[in-house]
Amino acid sequence: MNTQSNTNAVVVYNFNISSDKVFEAWIDPEKVKKWMFPKGDIQRVEIDGSVGGSFSFVDLREGKEIDHGGEYLEIDRPKRLVFTWGIPKESPDAARVIIDIVSSKTGCELTLTHELLPEWSDFAPQTEKSWRSMLEAMEKVLS
Repeated sequence: MNTQSNTNAVVVYNFNISSDKVFEAWIDPEKVKKWMFPKGDIQRVEIDGSVGGSFSFVDLREGKEIDHGGEYLEIDRPKRLVFTWGIPKESPDAARVIIDIVSSKTGCELTLTHELLPEWSDFAPQTEKSWRSMLEAMEKVLS
C-alpha cells in the first residue's frame, strides 16, 4: 500500500463542440450510455444531476456487473462539475473528479482531474489513458 498523499491523474482535451453540449454529455443518462466505458458493455445509467445527487454507471466486465457510483459535489453549468467516484461494493472510499470546461473560439477545452487515493497512485497513467479514451468516445458521440 502506498502511504503518500493523493496523486492526480490529469487529462486535457480539446473539443470542437460547445461547452454546453460537452457539459450535458456528463449528466444526460442517454448520452453517458453512449460514451462511458467505450470498451465495456454499459448496462445501466442512473443520474440525479443536482448538487448532492448521485449517479450509478453499471458496466459488464468478464460477466460481472461493476457499479461505478458517486455524488455530485459542485455543478456550475457549463463550466465545472465535481463529483466523487468509486465502486461502492468494493470499497467505501471514493476519489474526487473535477471537470473544468473553458469555451474557446472553436469549441472548448476540458480539463479532467481525477484525485486518486494514495493506494491507487500507481494507476495514474492507466487512469489518464482510460479517461482520454472516454473523452474521445464522447467527441464521436457528440459530433
